[in-house]
Amino acid sequence: MLLGLLPGIEVVGSARDGEEAVALTAELAPDVVLMDLRMPRCDGVEATRRIRDRHPGTEVVVLTTYADDDSLFPALRAGARGYLTKDAGGEEIARAVRDVIDGRAGLSPSVQRRLLERLIDREARGDREARGDREDGEDREGREGRSGREGQGERGGRTGPGTGSGAWSAMDGGPGAAPGAGGSSGPYADGLTERETEVLALVANGLSNAEIAGRLRISTATVKTHINNLFAKTGVRDRAQAVRYAYQHGLVRAPGRRVT
Repeated sequence: MLLGLLPGIEVVGSARDGEEAVALTAELAPDVVLMDLRMPRCDGVEATRRIRDRHPGTEVVVLTTYADDDSLFPALRAGARGYLTKDAGGEEIARAVRDVIDGRAGLSPSVQRRLLERLIDREARGDREARGDREDGEDREGREGRSGREGQGERGGRTGPGTGSGAWSAMDGGPGAAPGAGGSSGPYADGLTERETEVLALVANGLSNAEIAGRLRISTATVKTHINNLFAKTGVRDRAQAVRYAYQHGLVRAPGRRVT
């Protein structure tokens, strides 16, 4: 009813769920589909994916109650070009519809802010990891240099081929190295950062996102970002699987029990 009153907008159909939305899009070829997310049979993310794959000329604007990361990012990855929450007024809905038709993103201010926070957090994390890699490299070079000098001392100060190189190859996992010596990718499984590992351990200990944020003195949005990243890296789908993963990899232990 609201959309029908907006100037320049004609409502050509209404669907009860995602399956019907996909079918009506094929029949009516609308310019824009206003998509809910939580629906029976076929949810809004899957319906968006099907519509964008089969009818690239139809844009999708999500209109939903939910603005959490688990709803926002899957919808955008599925091809939605707009995302509004249901407290949006008629003018904001009309503007989002015009924006996606004109090739722009029809995002509410809160969603734009969340995307910006995600980008800033990702860049900051990349900078921290890059600094850590450089520091690790400098530490390794220092150890190799000391090992090389020690090897020369043991051989009475001799230099030349073979002098000190044995110490370096053993440290770097080269010829003659013991299994597992050197060449390690770090103490964390599946490429998890130190912070992601810390968050995973707290999840496994039953802490909520808000409690983790308070414990680590970071925002709940940052906690959600860490959780999304560690889910992607470890291949788990939910917190229950994350708990199992943490126990299997020794991040937390149940007193007196062996986890299999």
